[in-house]
Amino acid sequence: MQTEMGEYLVGAYLKLIKRCDFVAYNVRPKHRGLEGLAEMDVLGLYFGETDESSAYLCEVTTHLDGLLDKTLRTLAGKFERQRSYASSHLGTFRSIHYMFWSPVVPKGRLTDGLAEFKDVEFVINAQYRTAVEELQALARVTTRDEGNPFFRALQIIGHLRD
Repeated sequence: MQTEMGEYLVGAYLKLIKRCDFVAYNVRPKHRGLEGLAEMDVLGLYFGETDESSAYLCEVTTHLDGLLDKTLRTLAGKFERQRSYASSHLGTFRSIHYMFWSPVVPKGRLTDGLAEFKDVEFVINAQYRTAVEELQALARVTTRDEGNPFFRALQIIGHLRD
């Protein structure tokens, strides 16, 4: 499956802001049948010291017209698969972060529905904008190609001259 731009944004954030040592996109755990078709959009691993190692399992939905109602209905299963993956494969990490990223989530029924997922960090609306702004600030002061097309575009824009 092709990586989409919202996923690259999340990957850039995990690598450059959260200092992840490893970022992978569209991760499919080894399973047979329909269970093997499930994927995690972005997985970030920060090895660091043993007491600060972290894993980030991210679901990314980039609907610029707003999060869809049907997306909310599918999230419970996605988060459950993430928990199962973390339990099976990420037991050595000190902290596990389950994250949902979406730039436009209408306030009300959808944000209320998301609030029911107590162990998930939501990077939506203003938090999403803040994450992008952090990347923009870093892009303006760096020139090294980090191998991430989203971040590289921010660097180009940040270094434009008159």
